[in-house]
Amino acid sequence: MELLKQKIMKEGIVLSGQVLKVDSFLNHQMDPQLMMEMGREFARRFANEGVNRILTIESSGIAPAIMTALVMEVPMIFARKQKSLTLRDDIYVQEVFSFTKQEKNEITIAKKFIKPGDRVLIIDDFLAHGEAAFGLARIAEQAGAVVAGIGIVIEKSFQQGADKLSAAGYRVESLARIASLDNNEVRFVEE
Repeated sequence: MELLKQKIMKEGIVLSGQVLKVDSFLNHQMDPQLMMEMGREFARRFANEGVNRILTIESSGIAPAIMTALVMEVPMIFARKQKSLTLRDDIYVQEVFSFTKQEKNEITIAKKFIKPGDRVLIIDDFLAHGEAAFGLARIAEQAGAVVAGIGIVIEKSFQQGADKLSAAGYRVESLARIASLDNNEVRFVEE
């Protein structure tokens, strides 16, 4: 997605050969026009998958997920990372490791929001090792739902997440695929 790549080149900050900071438009301050365009692109790519639920993890996946849900006219569900007094019983729980934060989180979703036979599209902001996407997929599958696909805003292709997800049988569509962050420079995968 050219608009996203331009935004990454203009505003992204390479913090190391492993970490790209995009807080000016994706995961702190958000660009609503870019979010809408990403939602349209995910909806276009997964238009024929019969998706009836969008699934993400709080918080950075929420904006692209809600825009995708808006375009596809389906509900969006986000997994919570923090314990909630109102979300204690009848929940699905999975442990996921955050590469960016270097910590484990238990993510939870109320069982009433995902049903057997649902066709779920997982949306996430970054794909590094695939832990978040696998956690969401495990929750969907525990519910008897089908993972119709996984949409990623920015894939770090030099890490193994996309390969692991594809090897597990999931369809992965990334809007921007980064080949390298070496030498403080963003290089995209040639497509």
